[in-house]
Amino acid sequence: MTAKHFFKALLPALCCLLLVACGFHLRGSMDLPFRSIFLGIDPYSDFAIAVKREIGYSGTTRIASQPDDADVRLQVVHDFREKDILGLNSAGAVSAYQLRQYFSFRLVGRDGREITPLSEISVIRDISFKDALALAKEQEEKVIYAEMQEDVIQQLIRRLAATRMPEAK
Repeated sequence: MTAKHFFKALLPALCCLLLVACGFHLRGSMDLPFRSIFLGIDPYSDFAIAVKREIGYSGTTRIASQPDDADVRLQVVHDFREKDILGLNSAGAVSAYQLRQYFSFRLVGRDGREITPLSEISVIRDISFKDALALAKEQEEKVIYAEMQEDVIQQLIRRLAATRMPEAK
């Protein structure tokens, strides 16, 4: 084996070693600090389905079908999207938009006490726009909104996982 072939074979091994040494690891499931949760959202929405999927990955938390059957209830206060003009070109036509998604919630215990106070999640993205590419930009906007929703869900799950449950009396 020549030195050239030896180094070609060694390079991938060194890359793997550096990747492991930096602390990289795949995102795993997060354990939620409660046994069951009632989701106060439309159960048939894409958002609810994705949240249920993520909670299902936690393994230990069950999604209750009735509020009284759950240890905690997720109360959604706001969940909406906005689209504003960000910039205009020299002809006065729109050249960029800003897409925003807002989600706010609180977590309430079985006894009605607030466990997590009102928490807000907002995700903002900018998107360029050209009239000639309107159809493609419409599709791009849908993809960006889907990515924003996934970001909101990941932030929600992280906040739920960080919840400190009150001690039982």
